[in-house]
Amino acid sequence: MLLVIDVGNTNVVAGVFDDKELKVHWRFSTDRSKTADEFGIMLRSMFEYSDVEMTKIDSIIISSVVPPVLIPLCHMCERYFGIKPLVVGPGIKNGIFIRYDNPKEVGADRIVNAVAAFQKYSHLGKPMIILDFGTANTYCALLPTGEYLGGAIAPGIGISMDALFQRAAKLPRIELVKPKTVICRNTVSSMQAGAIYGFVGQMEGIVKHMKKELGGEAFVIATGGFANTMAAESDCIDVVEPFLTLDGLRILHEKNAK
Repeated sequence: MLLVIDVGNTNVVAGVFDDKELKVHWRFSTDRSKTADEFGIMLRSMFEYSDVEMTKIDSIIISSVVPPVLIPLCHMCERYFGIKPLVVGPGIKNGIFIRYDNPKEVGADRIVNAVAAFQKYSHLGKPMIILDFGTANTYCALLPTGEYLGGAIAPGIGISMDALFQRAAKLPRIELVKPKTVICRNTVSSMQAGAIYGFVGQMEGIVKHMKKELGGEAFVIATGGFANTMAAESDCIDVVEPFLTLDGLRILHEKNAK
């Protein structure tokens, strides 16, 4: 069995694959101060409450955009699993061609998502636009030939609302749910409307411009914590893939297992 770990700026998402089947998955906060032992104890407790035995893990792959977390995670893998993990980074075989000014600048999460999208949807013969709604919102363009063209990065919904709460003295911290109307009659609903519909507008605008640059047609794939919320408010998303990154890690492990 394969343990996949994706470290984002806000959350760590981990999952276990039995061949191509995702058997179990977990999400927990990214904590830059955690030690290898703390990560090990946390994962051990998660395995105890699942149907998967920790001792059956025979391979591990990690993707991280938070460098301070990577070293203790690698030490945890060796101490608690007896396995040296495969780490997504420069030199790893990914099957795509990165047409970036400096390929090393592309975040590991964006590469992993592109690998999964290429494997799943390149047979459609269309360019792909990958939307990842996380701490940052990333918009990536991928050709069906496997060429990663780059894209756009914007602040995510969560950190944007945190900034509004911190910088505007009278505005409260709010729960990000869709209000009943756009024209709202109280502060909380007004902030919710601005967040949800504002980011839907951002998404539709960027996708429209990217499609134009790609020749007018593209298959749009969404992932990340707010993907379902965005998809519910717009018809520009063709498919929501909640586990796109985990699938990409599995595919990368298959390509590099030897």
